[in-house]
Amino acid sequence: MSATLKGFAAALFAFAFFSSHDAIIKALGGTYSVFQIIFFSMLFAFVPMSTMMLADKAIDNFRPRHPWLVLLRSALTISSMSCAFYAFTVLPLAEVYALLFATPLLVTALSVPLLGETVRMQRWAAVFVGLVGVLIVLRPGVSALTLGHVSALVASCSSALASILVRKLGGKERPAVLILYPLLLSMLVMSMTLPVAYVPVALSDLGLMAVVGFLSVMAQYSTIVAYRSAPAALIAPMQYSQILWATFFGAMFFNETPDLYVAIGSAIIILSGLFVVWRESQKNVSDMTPVLKTANPRVDTGPQPK
Repeated sequence: MSATLKGFAAALFAFAFFSSHDAIIKALGGTYSVFQIIFFSMLFAFVPMSTMMLADKAIDNFRPRHPWLVLLRSALTISSMSCAFYAFTVLPLAEVYALLFATPLLVTALSVPLLGETVRMQRWAAVFVGLVGVLIVLRPGVSALTLGHVSALVASCSSALASILVRKLGGKERPAVLILYPLLLSMLVMSMTLPVAYVPVALSDLGLMAVVGFLSVMAQYSTIVAYRSAPAALIAPMQYSQILWATFFGAMFFNETPDLYVAIGSAIIILSGLFVVWRESQKNVSDMTPVLKTANPRVDTGPQPK
């Protein structure tokens, strides 16, 4: 198997793992709070993740070189994860993905003031068209804007800021540090909510939370393999395969069928995102490519190797 084909396959598996992870969260969300789901999922993910890190002989220590920036990224990661998890529990899967897919467009827009990136007319046009797609999904004035929609948008914005921060840090922080600290901080913050949010967990549901943690680790590992094996311009568009899984899981397990507005809005957002990725992959477009050189927009992945 060629390296490119290996990367392509790893990316497909990674986003299938992510989508399965999200469908289980949606199923659990009818019984448990988002905070409780995150706590136990991260707790179960911590064991294999820490084992993988400790086995890496290239890591000398886990002390951050820029603790305040690492803390800020960890807070943004927790914000994005919490909001996305909540959105999955109250909205159709495909609708949440449509809003989360705006993240690469926001990364492009935010890269101008925060990274000093030069974004030319074509990419600005793609960002504008993509945001029109977001408005089509939301349908303001036609359907009610719920807390779930707001949460998905906050998740997308937080994820974009976290990705920009990773790019700003560049190679100054090791990937292990940027993975470990959000994991530890999320468990600490969520544990503080348990006295209020905790309800007894059935053994079968605890098993599902363990599966969420396992899928999170597998998705991260598969994503890293994908980015190491194939060009980022090939791997980045694969995130949009999640809309197919969302449609399948939504119809199969939750009796969800995306309406026409969600389908049209999703198509516009995805095409805009694909254009941004394609444009950044072209030579002599810009000195920097913020979407291709930041972490995958999924907030629970670590930074991707360059």
